[in-house]
Amino acid sequence: NRMMQYLSSVDVISKLNNRRENAQRKYYTSEEFIPIFNRIWDKLGENKKYRNLFPPRQLLEKSAIFKASPFNKLTDEQNQAKKKILKTVEQALAKNQTGQLVLVTGEAGAGKTVLMSNIFYELAKQDQLNAIMMVNHPQQVKVYRQIVKKLGVGDDETVVKPTHFINKYDEDHKVDVAFIDEAHLLWTKRNQGYYGHGDNQLLDILQRAKVVLAVYDHKQVLTADEIMENEDWQQIKRLASDKVIRLKNQMRIAASDETIRWIRDFIDQRRIFPIPQDDQYDLQVFDDPKAMQEAIARFNAEDHGHGISRMVATFDWEYSSNRKPKDGSDYWCVSEGAWSMPWNLQLKSKQKQRNGVNYDDLSWAEQPHTIKEIGSTYTVQGFDLNHVGVVIGPSVKYRDGKVVFDPSASANKKAVQRRTMKDNSKQRFGEQLLHNELNVLLTRGVHGLYLHAVDPQLQAALKRAAIGQRTN
Repeated sequence: NRMMQYLSSVDVISKLNNRRENAQRKYYTSEEFIPIFNRIWDKLGENKKYRNLFPPRQLLEKSAIFKASPFNKLTDEQNQAKKKILKTVEQALAKNQTGQLVLVTGEAGAGKTVLMSNIFYELAKQDQLNAIMMVNHPQQVKVYRQIVKKLGVGDDETVVKPTHFINKYDEDHKVDVAFIDEAHLLWTKRNQGYYGHGDNQLLDILQRAKVVLAVYDHKQVLTADEIMENEDWQQIKRLASDKVIRLKNQMRIAASDETIRWIRDFIDQRRIFPIPQDDQYDLQVFDDPKAMQEAIARFNAEDHGHGISRMVATFDWEYSSNRKPKDGSDYWCVSEGAWSMPWNLQLKSKQKQRNGVNYDDLSWAEQPHTIKEIGSTYTVQGFDLNHVGVVIGPSVKYRDGKVVFDPSASANKKAVQRRTMKDNSKQRFGEQLLHNELNVLLTRGVHGLYLHAVDPQLQAALKRAAIGQRTN
């Protein structure tokens, strides 16, 4: 399984075939397994003939496909969840039931994607079973399509966006199992891209599948079109009934419990306490965003041993994929004073391929040239970054000892616009959605989190919190 996990992340390998799993739990001498495996892999890589086949492990471990691989060893919590989900699927298909819903919940970094990927692979490789993976996130679609292609368990129609699935299937042509990763990104009202029979993509998908496995996190809903109305949410909870599985373990952030609590207090309690000392995790406050950008670039360099580190920002600076800036600039940028960086998805790489792999097929953070761009929730949600530098824009302020959110300072129209509810009332969810935006950005970094705030009072509060630590 570990060999498959590493090989599936190697660029020059286009396809792997391994239909029999052999996952092992803890066993006598299991602590020797990883060091032995690492020595074997490294020795193979020393041979010039095999260098492309066995590249340095550190490079592979940074990739999105490695981190989402179905061959990741599951925790006890994930294994228990897997058994329950597979039992539900088996019973539903045996009884020819339809519209069965399993909800997998948990905060960012709880291991939801790894669990879904593992179960998806196990079911998708069964020839007699029709399993479809969908996610309303173009960067995640790329990762799942790489997995499907390399492991030979489907094609581009096996991994699709929800609207495509809804348009392709109907109640007379149901799939066996529909997976929805990041189900909190599903639309809950009709718009120009969604003309479902109902007003809720999840409910539409349930009509088109015998079993639906959906990952959902209220704290990662990002736009007004994704807000779940209470009536729909109550219906979904009734449909899931006792099939709601909550993952509680934090698996992304490699930090002490005290550091994780500091991040959660900042996000959830809106309080900024002194930053704890933590030898495991690199949490720093920067006065200068340019210095932070340079530090992130150093961590991203492959010879540094970390890689896939990026700058990100709250969506407080204008961006449009359809038009150029009015001031004649070449790019929409995040800026403060004399410093600026282009928003994501604007720069083009002169090099189109690496070892035969098209850069366009890689997620945003894995494309080398994007180290010169600054990411948003729309490109990094659902992904791990080794170090993340977060520019907190003017929509997040600090007043009277608490973090507050100011929708009037946000450029994210999808978050701050009014939403017409089913009762025709018009409501705004800006503060809630900006809170979720901050949650997504601050929980990306596996080994480090760098912070800079545009709001002077928030920046001062962060600097006071960092007293006793090294600040930049």
